Amino acid sequence: MQARRSSCSGREGGTPNAAAIGTTKALRLCMAALAAATLGACAQTTGSNRSAALAVHRQAVANYEAPETRPVRARRIAWSMIHRRVAAKKRFHLAATHKKPAAEKEGPRHSVASFYSQGSQTANGEKFDPGELTAAHRTLPFGTRVRVTNVATGQSVTVRINDRGPFIAGRDVDLSQSAAESLGIVHRGVAKVKLDVVD
Repeated sequence: MQARRSSCSGREGGTPNAAAIGTTKALRLCMAALAAATLGACAQTTGSNRSAALAVHRQAVANYEAPETRPVRARRIAWSMIHRRVAAKKRFHLAATHKKPAAEKEGPRHSVASFYSQGSQTANGEKFDPGELTAAHRTLPFGTRVRVTNVATGQSVTVRINDRGPFIAGRDVDLSQSAAESLGIVHRGVAKVKLDVVD
């Protein structure tokens, strides 16, 4: 009687082996459980990544600046800088304008008077007379009466403008000899005076 041969596939004479069937089912169950666990982990990771991606997206939307608004914003920044510079320049110029000159701080500017005793004819056509109370000025109209006060002594005299001069830089009025004697400046030659138009 011929003995049955056992095959490597676990079948004896074409009949499946029960132990092999059980092992195969167990392997299939394990593989299914492993696949399910892997899918769950992937799903969990995907969910956390999705929430992180959503947060990044929301931040990007909040910080987004439309391309058409970028030039407008740049122009606003440029205009703001220009206005600040213009305002600073205005403040600087106003401060410079309101500064008092050194001459004003020291006091009112005084004129310098000199005198002359020789001449034949004045600029208005009169004959020059050193004994009259007359004076020469570069701009005042002829016939103007001016009170000249010596700043040092307080003496004053009223003269009439009938000539042009003086033509020396730094001098403002040229008095006749008689007017200079009234002010006491003959010996000094020049003096600081205050001029007040009377008539």
